Amino acid sequence: MSNPVIIGIAAAVVVVAAVVFFLLGIVYRKKVSEREIQSAEEKAKRIINDSIKNAENKKREALLEAKEEIHKNRSEHEREIRERRSEMHKQEQRLRQKEEMLDKKMEIIESKTEKVEKKRIELEAEHEEIAAIKRNQFEVLEKISGYTVAEAKALLIKNLESEVTHEAAMKIREIEERLKEEAEFKAREQISLAIQRCAADHVAETTVSVVPLPNDEMKGRIIGREGRNIRAIEQLTGIDLIIDDTPEAITLSGFDPVRREVARISLEKLILDGRIHPARIEEMVEKAKREVDTTIKLEGDRATFETGVHGLRPEVVKILGRMRYRTSYGQNVLNHSIEVSHIAGLLAAELDADIMTAKRAGLLHDLGKAVDHEVDGSHVNIGVDLAKKYKENDDVIHAIHAHHGDVEAKTIIACIVQAADAISASRPGARRDNIESYVKRLEKLEELTTSFKGVDNVYAIQAGREIRVMVKPDEISEDHMVILARDIAKKIEDELEYPGQIKVTLLREQKVEDYAK
Repeated sequence: MSNPVIIGIAAAVVVVAAVVFFLLGIVYRKKVSEREIQSAEEKAKRIINDSIKNAENKKREALLEAKEEIHKNRSEHEREIRERRSEMHKQEQRLRQKEEMLDKKMEIIESKTEKVEKKRIELEAEHEEIAAIKRNQFEVLEKISGYTVAEAKALLIKNLESEVTHEAAMKIREIEERLKEEAEFKAREQISLAIQRCAADHVAETTVSVVPLPNDEMKGRIIGREGRNIRAIEQLTGIDLIIDDTPEAITLSGFDPVRREVARISLEKLILDGRIHPARIEEMVEKAKREVDTTIKLEGDRATFETGVHGLRPEVVKILGRMRYRTSYGQNVLNHSIEVSHIAGLLAAELDADIMTAKRAGLLHDLGKAVDHEVDGSHVNIGVDLAKKYKENDDVIHAIHAHHGDVEAKTIIACIVQAADAISASRPGARRDNIESYVKRLEKLEELTTSFKGVDNVYAIQAGREIRVMVKPDEISEDHMVILARDIAKKIEDELEYPGQIKVTLLREQKVEDYAK
């Protein structure tokens, strides 16, 4: 056989062998797949059977647990019902006992009511009998005396009033003279000792600030182009700048003294620096605010150091420092408070009172004036609220509340602070008072005095330190003059505010005229 034939036969054999081998592989894979499918089906059946068995077991367990829980709840419910029934039974027993007690009490009350009613009837009968006897006695007395009951009463009251008025006037005069002799000597001695040991300045404060200028050209620079500089200053400080014809000076006006001081310092710094524009103004105002805050803190520390009052909260010290820029009738409030603290301490030493409490109350008595332009209300109420807020002791709070007589002074510390405040405010040179308020006070003084019955003329003399009262002699007797003087002084104390004291002098003059013909 030739080679091509052999090669063809060999190729055919190879192809047939490959086909046979492929068919055998397919048959083998089919059998393996059938075995795997059968194994997977058996495994799935087994898993399903196991799951069914587990589910049935869990179901049985859940039923058992539910039955146990139901049994437990039923037992607890039955126990609660038994306890409630027992409690209700006890309450019923207590209610029955209370009803029995109430019934017994009602019986007792009814019995007592009957007795009281019987006694009332007996008393009414006795009162009627007594009234009849009294009427008979009055009739007999009227026949004997010749006066009716009303006439006899009027006569007795008139005689009694005359005697009592005379005795009361004499007693009042005697007590007043004795008390004046003792109290005036002691008061003068103690107050003079306190005052002579306290040195204080005369008033020199003003309510506006004036900033000097190097020349009048500076006014134009401060005003700026179209007024932008002056507007910036006023907006940042809240202070009005008054630029008028006053040579080389600008006036600062504002209700808040702290803001006015900030504006003054800012303006002085701007004038010294020479660069005046809105950005520079804002920078200088911030620097001035920091400088004023530092000054306030230092002034508060100075006040506590000078008075020896320690333990104040930082907020209170800062409020004290703000009073450096507050005035009252031209008197610096911080210096006034320091002065009151010194005088109160000296008075407390003379009276053997608590010196430190008196000095503390004296230093804080006008605390409300530092913020009275920011908070509504009088400076007394504001000061009391601040003292309560910062946990001051009750004696200090009461002294603050009572230092202007808003409430009655109930402690010696409050009385000492009242006296020290009056001494500091009314000493010569302490305060300025304008003529209008002075005249109004004198008019009010005369008006209060003329409101009394029997007053003829009234004259306020010695700058309002004394009031002369002319009384009508036919309406006011000499004994009544003592009582009338006390009533006038009391009304002046209650309705008029004044420094120091006012002397009330009553004059009674009776003229008799006749002619020889």
